[in-house]
Amino acid sequence: MAGVQLQAVSKVFDGEVRAVDSIDLDIHDGEFLVLVGPSGCGKSTLLRLIAGLEEVSSGTIRLGGQDVTRVLERDRDIAMVFQNYALYPHMTVRRNLGFALRMRRLPAAERDRRVEEVARILGLEALMDRKPAALSGGQRQRVAMGRAMVREPAAFLMDEPLSNLDAKLRVAMRAELARLHERLGVTTIYVTHDQIEAMTLGQRVAVLRDGVLQQCDTPEELYDRPVNLFVAAFIGSPAMNLVEAELAAGAVRFAGHSLPLPDGSRLRDAERRVIAGLRPSDLELPGADPSLPRMEVEALVVERLGSESNVIFPLEAPRVDSEATRAAAEARAADDEQLLAEDDRAQFTARLAGRPPIAPGQRLELAVRTDRLYFFDPESGDTLAAVPDAARASV
Repeated sequence: MAGVQLQAVSKVFDGEVRAVDSIDLDIHDGEFLVLVGPSGCGKSTLLRLIAGLEEVSSGTIRLGGQDVTRVLERDRDIAMVFQNYALYPHMTVRRNLGFALRMRRLPAAERDRRVEEVARILGLEALMDRKPAALSGGQRQRVAMGRAMVREPAAFLMDEPLSNLDAKLRVAMRAELARLHERLGVTTIYVTHDQIEAMTLGQRVAVLRDGVLQQCDTPEELYDRPVNLFVAAFIGSPAMNLVEAELAAGAVRFAGHSLPLPDGSRLRDAERRVIAGLRPSDLELPGADPSLPRMEVEALVVERLGSESNVIFPLEAPRVDSEATRAAAEARAADDEQLLAEDDRAQFTARLAGRPPIAPGQRLELAVRTDRLYFFDPESGDTLAAVPDAARASV
């Protein structure tokens, strides 16, 4: 096993297209790190640079402390798993698993030992004499994983390996990948466009946009302390509620609502335009805490999800429409922006526990956790204030 260090790594295509822009990243030995972002953000290019499949334009890549920036792909101790599995259709599972070892001229006994051990770990023993055409999507993915595992590399690189699977199988394979990493402890760098996949798999998640690293941290820190509007709008499901607002006289004002800020707020004395953000789970039905400010809204859509319900309601304010929010919507690959596509008003979602008797068109009061409000600069998108530690601890 080995860590991977990137120092000011850049990739420029045709002298003008900067796909990866001066990325610094330290991936720890044995860590599962996920690269996530919208299509074209540079995540797959960065993976290919680490693998040696693309040449670095500038910067340094180290594997286990050794500079491998100019080392050929075949000489890097790395195994890669692709989106399309890349299995040999004319070979059985056994031969697919052992092919790379045969090419490296490993003794037959060692080759057989590794193949049998990987087959046992991945539950492939009963499939060893089948060819890929006789396997399901999940089985093919396990074979692709096994072919990488038999090499016993210093690091695994995975480029959207689950994207060809249906939704139910993706969830099952995510759990298998997590268990496999816990068992093997090999440094793993995983590319996906799916933020839910990133948050559930990654010990840390690196969020990219336009070739630039936006933030790299644990899933919890990304959710609680996004550094800018793009990360805030991208991370979390349902997405963070956003609206243009004014700060004045110790309150935040938007769409006819005025909510007093708590005494501990850093921006309580500020007077300026902002974009205000609030997680759907921080809107509640009035109840346990009578001191919380209230909003009166009209339910437009009610989604019943069994143990909880999502209530979607409009605000008399325009949607927040910026490059950051558009990029976040693309990265999420979500339909929620299309639900009320003819309505240009901002839309909020409240995630409410249980099955409250709320119907579309009904007016209701919602309590607002104002100590969990986020504020962003409308021009730069940078975070002005995020959830403080005391508020996070109470979640």
